Amino acid sequence: MTEPRRLRGHKATATCCIASRDRSGVVATAGEDGCICLFDMRCKDVQHIAEVAQEPISSLSFKPGNEDIMYVSCGNAVKCFDLHNMASPWTPFKSYTYNNEEINQISCNSKANFLASTDDGGDVKIIDIRQHCLYKTLRSGHSSICSSVQFIPWRSWEVITGGLDSKLVMWDFSKGRPVKIVDFGLPDIKNGSNGAQCLNPAFVHAIAVPDVDMLDKSDKICVVARGDGIVDVINIESELAVIRSKTSAKARKGSSSTSKDGVPAAGTGTLDENARKRLHLDYSVGGHAAAVSCVTFSLFGEKGKLIISGGNDKSVKVWDCSKYDDAVQTGGNSDVLRLNINLSKKVNWLCTTPTDSENLVVCDTTKVVKVYSVA
Repeated sequence: MTEPRRLRGHKATATCCIASRDRSGVVATAGEDGCICLFDMRCKDVQHIAEVAQEPISSLSFKPGNEDIMYVSCGNAVKCFDLHNMASPWTPFKSYTYNNEEINQISCNSKANFLASTDDGGDVKIIDIRQHCLYKTLRSGHSSICSSVQFIPWRSWEVITGGLDSKLVMWDFSKGRPVKIVDFGLPDIKNGSNGAQCLNPAFVHAIAVPDVDMLDKSDKICVVARGDGIVDVINIESELAVIRSKTSAKARKGSSSTSKDGVPAAGTGTLDENARKRLHLDYSVGGHAAAVSCVTFSLFGEKGKLIISGGNDKSVKVWDCSKYDDAVQTGGNSDVLRLNINLSKKVNWLCTTPTDSENLVVCDTTKVVKVYSVA
């Protein structure tokens, strides 16, 4: 691996990054300095630096279909900016302050009519960004910090969240209730107990769901970055099929079930009980030796073929998603790891660009963003 390109512009640690899908090579980064930096990989230096907050920025999102609009979370607010109007000071044309506590991640759905924001109180706010109003608050799914959120593109009214209670929750946000809860804190009987990875809790630090145009390469999966160093690959449709079959069976028996949080039929259970099509990528197959902080899919080459994860072990792993079905069927994960990149610092966030080179952008615990080329 050659030396990475270095992007300079932040005065403090870079916290997150996003890449444009419509403008090849355009990348936005944000940092603890409250600034957003816009880069064009065709140019040597940063194109724009805008101070948008007096506190760290936790998350960024372009508006799908109109990437001139960018959503920025800082503190308990989501701010909306127009990239066509970057005069100093760069002021938002709209702000949403529905979250009561600090926001950890924001995400737009593919139709660009809803935005989800997760916070330290465990709440998930679904905001109608066309009508500019709060659509729904999702509660009772998480008992601790809700760290991450992604919409399911092929299911118009469903969203997935992850939290520091070690839970992954699939929601029907139109009804405001969970349809499936995966608790990584429960015993994993099927995959055994890896002592070295049980020292850290299986907190969910980040999740990734493929876009619709990636499904022929990635399948309908959710990738989970866990605090115990494991990258979990879960087939969403298989998980929901288990719930549907259990619900119909209970209906025939005239029984019902309730989770410990009082949520009816939310489908919790041991991982062995529900692990129909799950892939565990841990240190035994070359995975991370410390908490995984972020995951994403490749926008370059065959979209969605690769999963990229970054961790507190100062490494980035590139996994071949196209081998998912073979690995699940054979029980062997050894061919899934494609590339390992050793870094000098822990990884905060990463993203990919749809270009053949300079296509992996990494925010580590420094103010300098690194860009790698993955073939």
